Amino acid sequence: MKLKKRWLWAAIAVIMVAAVLFHPTWTPSLKGDNSISVLERMVVNGAEHTVMIRGENRDNPILLFVHGGPGSSEIPYVRKYQDILEKDFTVVHYDQRGSGKSYRFFEDYADLTTDLLVDDLLALTEKVKVRLSQERVILAGHSFGTYIGMKAAAKSPESFSAYIGIGQVGDHHDSELDSFAYVLEQAKAAHAGDDVRKLEQLRPQIEGGEQMTPRSLIRKYGGAARLIEDNRDYYEGFLLKPEYNGLDVLRYVRGIAQTQSGLLAEESAHPLPEVVRELAIPCYFVMGAYDYMTSVDAAQSYFDLLDAPNKQFIVFEQSAHYPQFEEKERFAEWMADTFLEK
Repeated sequence: MKLKKRWLWAAIAVIMVAAVLFHPTWTPSLKGDNSISVLERMVVNGAEHTVMIRGENRDNPILLFVHGGPGSSEIPYVRKYQDILEKDFTVVHYDQRGSGKSYRFFEDYADLTTDLLVDDLLALTEKVKVRLSQERVILAGHSFGTYIGMKAAAKSPESFSAYIGIGQVGDHHDSELDSFAYVLEQAKAAHAGDDVRKLEQLRPQIEGGEQMTPRSLIRKYGGAARLIEDNRDYYEGFLLKPEYNGLDVLRYVRGIAQTQSGLLAEESAHPLPEVVRELAIPCYFVMGAYDYMTSVDAAQSYFDLLDAPNKQFIVFEQSAHYPQFEEKERFAEWMADTFLEK
């Protein structure tokens, strides 16, 4: 009898684990006869990508987001921040090659480059245009996604009507020096001796461009997010939202582990201001005033030397690295004022 009970509990445990790992994923529906809300797979540039498309009217302008990280998909949680945008835009997110739901366990990502991610983005853009039967696409990169987005916009300006860089990458080294100085100042002001000592120990490597300012300390002192809890958003998205299951979370973790260091090394070795100096489409940098993940000053320096037919530098005064989320109402209003016909 005891043996049967053990087998029963073991079977229940297996079923529960399987349910967590393999339950079907979807994105909730939107009201409206012409709405769209899909989470689907597309074969893009020879690789399967997962794409989420949401909007109350599929004829609204396409707003295509390129996530950062590298490897940090925003699909698990982003719905809570884009509900207003979905009224006026058809919002597209995708997990990049080797990231999140687009990660494949037995694929080798050792040679993944931003050039390949750019080609993926351009191919995906054309697929999305066909999928939605329209041509207008506004490209928005966030954080490391701006490195990919800027290169894509420069390589194929005819693919996009405008480019938005949110938490825009500038010179990698200059940004890290800004981050280091900010965190050190904040740690001293807080009399956090352990943090000050840790930073001083890292000073030679950070100043020499060999290491980044610890992201945990940037978060601790408000240089990542001030009005939201970005890490908690991920945990809640992984656990509570229907777009990801347990297997997708494993994909997310593995993707970051296998691709992030190489892509960041490429960004450091080839600073974006040396790679892209001109865009042939309107260009907007949207920064949070307290952003020290990708510093405002480094972004401003890049903006000043960039040539574009129309360019604007917009600062959200209450935000850090996530102005599109931290001040989502203002961001949605700015988007409507800038891109919708009056």
